[in-house]
Amino acid sequence: MAKKEKKQKVTLTSEARQGLVVKNTGSAYDVRLLDGETVSCRIKGNFRIKGIRTTNPVAVGDHVMAVRATDDVWYITEILPRRNYIIRRASNLSKESHILAANIDRALLVVTLKDPAVPLTFIDRFLATAEAYRIPAGLIINKCDTWDDDDRELGEAMKYLYDSIGYPTLIVSAATGFGLDLLREETADNISLLAGNSGVGKSSLINTLIPDANLRTGEISELYHTGTHTTTFSEMLDLPYGGEIIDIPGVRSFGTIDFTAEDVGHFFPEIFKASHDCRYGDCRHTGEPGCAVKEAVADHRIAESRYASYLNILEEVLEGADDKYRKPH
Repeated sequence: MAKKEKKQKVTLTSEARQGLVVKNTGSAYDVRLLDGETVSCRIKGNFRIKGIRTTNPVAVGDHVMAVRATDDVWYITEILPRRNYIIRRASNLSKESHILAANIDRALLVVTLKDPAVPLTFIDRFLATAEAYRIPAGLIINKCDTWDDDDRELGEAMKYLYDSIGYPTLIVSAATGFGLDLLREETADNISLLAGNSGVGKSSLINTLIPDANLRTGEISELYHTGTHTTTFSEMLDLPYGGEIIDIPGVRSFGTIDFTAEDVGHFFPEIFKASHDCRYGDCRHTGEPGCAVKEAVADHRIAESRYASYLNILEEVLEGADDKYRKPH
């Protein structure tokens, strides 16, 4: 039986340099060094961050230290302290998280009313997660050029709802350019995460904002009215008018992670505000007497869709808690 070859020992040079992670392909990371040079890096060492079980310890937007080794390969050896980050539950590992981006100024979710229709629960899960990580968030409703009168009424109602809660909402069309001046104002001189389901036109929007980006765009499935993944890695792109956009692969689901039952209401601003008038301080707004939140929903001061999203997340959190503490037979 042939002997296994010993792995060649990698010796790092003393040339440690600071840089910014601008691309994550899954197997390597592009790091833009302070002098403007971009180098492809691997990871060296254990990057498990305290309190975070994640599938990707290094994320686009991270400031890192990179060192070139004697084999002429660059390695990330240290992640510098993060200003913030945003995560979701990894789709294939229920106990693991996936870091979407780090050190961002805002998180923008691109949605559509049809082809594909983005569920309100998905929108509210994204916004609740942004609240949990204290990142300002907003919505971009794309493809308004395809709307009929009913769609337009629905789109305006969505804009009114989320604007009134405190989430800036833009109605745009990547195809016609409608609303893109406002989007440029929203993203100028900021580092913005751009997220969304596959097929909502995220890549088309970026191609319009950054003409030389040349991102691949996909077709919508006529059978399922869903999009195909065209972005396969996360990347930070420079905006020609100042600022950066972090483009990530299309997200099909948005599982929350590390929420407690007491936390969930805090991440819905209008529910948190109304909860101050509940009779009981630990009210979960599911039927307790003297619940001001239920009263606000009945009076249409809180949208039924938002309350339904709150209950959806709360149920998921409680089921997770039951699983965590349930003893094996």
